[in-house]
Amino acid sequence: MTFEELGLEPNTLKAIVEMGYTDPTPIQEQAIGLIQMGRDVMGIAQTGTGKTASYTLPMIDILSNGRARARMPRSLILAPTRELAAQVSENFEQYGKYHKLSMALLIGGESFGDQERALDRGVDVLIATPGRMMDLFERGRILLSDVKILVIDEADRMLDMGFIPDVEKILGWLPPLRQTLLFSATMAPEIKRLADKFLSNPKTVSVAPPASPAELVTQAMVVVEAHAKREALRALIQNEAVANAFIFCNRKRDVAVLYRSLERHALPAGQLHGDMPQSARTETLDAFRRGDIKLLVCSDVAARGLDIADVSHVFNFDVPSHAEDYVHRIGRTGRAGREGRALTIATPEDARYVAAIQKLIGKEIPQVTLDGAAPLPLAEREGGRGGRRGGKGRPAKAEPREKTERQERTVEPREKTERRERTVEPREKTAEPREKAAPKPRAERPEAAERAAAKRPARRGRAPQPADEVEEMPHGDDVLAFGGHTPSFLLRDPFAK
Repeated sequence: MTFEELGLEPNTLKAIVEMGYTDPTPIQEQAIGLIQMGRDVMGIAQTGTGKTASYTLPMIDILSNGRARARMPRSLILAPTRELAAQVSENFEQYGKYHKLSMALLIGGESFGDQERALDRGVDVLIATPGRMMDLFERGRILLSDVKILVIDEADRMLDMGFIPDVEKILGWLPPLRQTLLFSATMAPEIKRLADKFLSNPKTVSVAPPASPAELVTQAMVVVEAHAKREALRALIQNEAVANAFIFCNRKRDVAVLYRSLERHALPAGQLHGDMPQSARTETLDAFRRGDIKLLVCSDVAARGLDIADVSHVFNFDVPSHAEDYVHRIGRTGRAGREGRALTIATPEDARYVAAIQKLIGKEIPQVTLDGAAPLPLAEREGGRGGRRGGKGRPAKAEPREKTERQERTVEPREKTERRERTVEPREKTAEPREKAAPKPRAERPEAAERAAAKRPARRGRAPQPADEVEEMPHGDDVLAFGGHTPSFLLRDPFAK
C-alpha cells in the first residue's frame, strides 16, 4: 500500500515525497484511514515505527477545512516532555507546509507572552505539555470549547512521569463530542483504564508486541564492577565505530558527573537532563544533530520523542530500573530502516533488573568482555541497589551477635522489703461539739484601729512602728478622722483673708 491509496490530499502527498518517504509503516497504514473516518483510535506500537506521522498526516487533511478563532484551538496534542512536543511541532511544519494551518507550542521554559500572543491570533493545532497547558488555562488564556481532535501521545511515559491526574483534569475541560486518539508503546493497566474512561468505542491498532525492541538493533551487555564503569564506557567507545551515541544514566546527578569525566578525557560530549533551561536543552540537541557533539549524556528525558535517524549507538551506563525504559532507550538507534547497536554496562548487583528486561523482550542479551578479560557472573549480591532507582540500596541485615557471659547471667529481681505498717488510731470524736462563742457586742470590742495597727505587717524598707505610738498632728485638734495623712488643702482656713 502507498500513501496515495490512503486517500491523503495532494498537498500532503507532495510534502511526504519531499521528505523522502514512499510507503507507509504498518502503524500508519492501519491508523490513517480510521482517523480520517472520525473513529477514536488506541495505537500500540514500539518506538521508531512512525506513530507521530500516523496522526499528524490525517489531522492536517481534516483541519485544512475551517478556521480557528482567537484563544480557541481546534485540536490539542498532549506530550509528556518538551523534546517530544518540539518533535511533533517539527512534523507538523514539514508535512503541513503546503497548508495554511496555524500552530502553537506550549512548553515550559519559554516566555508566557509569546505563547499568549500566538493563542490570541487563533491556532488550528495546539501542542502542549500538561503543566504549561494547565497554567495558561487557569489564567484564562485558553478556551477549549472548540477542540474537535485530542491526541494523547506517549501515554505510558505520561504515566511514568505522574501526569495522568493532570491529563484527566484537562480532559474534563474538553467538550464531550470530540475525536480522541491515544498512542503508547506499552499498555499498562492505568492506560487501559484511561482509554476505557475517555475513549468512545475505540479501535485498537497494534502492530508489534508491547515493549519489543526494534529488530535492526544489535544488543550486547558488559558486566563490570561498579568502580570500573567509566573505564569500561571509554573502552567501548574506542573499540566501537561510534559515529554518534546516546549515553543514558538513571539519575541527573550522574549525568553531570559522567559528562565532566568524558570532557576530562578529551571526548566531545554534551549533557541533557530535565533541570537544564529549555534554551540550553535546545542548543545541545541542535549541536548533536549538526555533529558538533558526538556523545550525548542524558537522562530518560531523551528516551522519547527524539527522532534523529542516523544515531549509530546507544550506551546504557546504568541498567534502567524499569524494563520498559530499556526498550525506549535503545529505540533511539536503528531508526528509519538503519541498523544500530545498543550496549549496556551492568554490575553484578543489577541481576534482577537485567532479568526483568530479558523477560520483557523475550530473549537473552548476549554478554561480551573487554580486552579478553574473564566475564563476571551476573549474580545479585548483598547490598545491591535494593529496588531504588539508581541508588546503592540498603546494606544486608547484620546477624545478631552472640551474647556475652555477662549478658547471659540471669539477674534475680530483688525482693521487696516489707514496710512496717503503721497503725494509726483514729481520733475519738468528742461526744459534745464545742459551743460557738457568742459574738461580743459592738461596744465591748477593742478599738478597731488599735487591732489593725497591731496586726498590719511592716512595709518593706521601713522599720515597724509600735502600735501604741501615734504621731502628733501639728495643726491642733480642729481636723478629725484623717490621722497623720491629712491633705494640705484641708489644712487651710477657707475663711482666712
